[in-house]
Amino acid sequence: MFFRTGFMLVLLFFLCSSLQAREIEGVEVPETISPDGVTLNLNGAGVRTKFIFDVYVASLYLQNKSNDVQAILGDDSRRRVVMDFLYSEVDKETLTETWTEGFEGNSTKEQFAQQQSNIDAFNQMFETVKEGDQIVLDYVPGTGTTVSIRGEQKGVVAGKEFNDLLLSIWLGKKPGDKDLKEELLGK
Repeated sequence: MFFRTGFMLVLLFFLCSSLQAREIEGVEVPETISPDGVTLNLNGAGVRTKFIFDVYVASLYLQNKSNDVQAILGDDSRRRVVMDFLYSEVDKETLTETWTEGFEGNSTKEQFAQQQSNIDAFNQMFETVKEGDQIVLDYVPGTGTTVSIRGEQKGVVAGKEFNDLLLSIWLGKKPGDKDLKEELLGK
């Protein structure tokens, strides 16, 4: 009797623990997070690859989970993208070039021109990152997109339009990694 009860408690513990986080390439990805007391749910997560290299684990957190890009971009609520780096080193120049290519590829010329100063300010916040480093991109309605690297806040870019364009790098018509797009959408 005690053995059976003990076994059931241990089984229940492991089942509950597995529901709280998943592991991707050695990175623990929580199912929910609560920045500033706001509950965000993991919409999806996956690995960004470039050629044959795993660059980072990306996780998309939303207040309202969805697999519809337009619904995600249309919702003016809290969201977060977390990038946990797997690759040995990605220098600042490569990061900013990749951001700019993503912005250009997922916007019209007019949108890109309108956001140019925000894109420039965003790119200025970055520095070389190494394996184990984390970049967090937090959108808060009325505030904008906060960039944090290794837990240090680097700055804020105002406006929902900028964050929509930023999310389009992963979720837009020309994502850098189509498989990652599907994973972030929870498909």
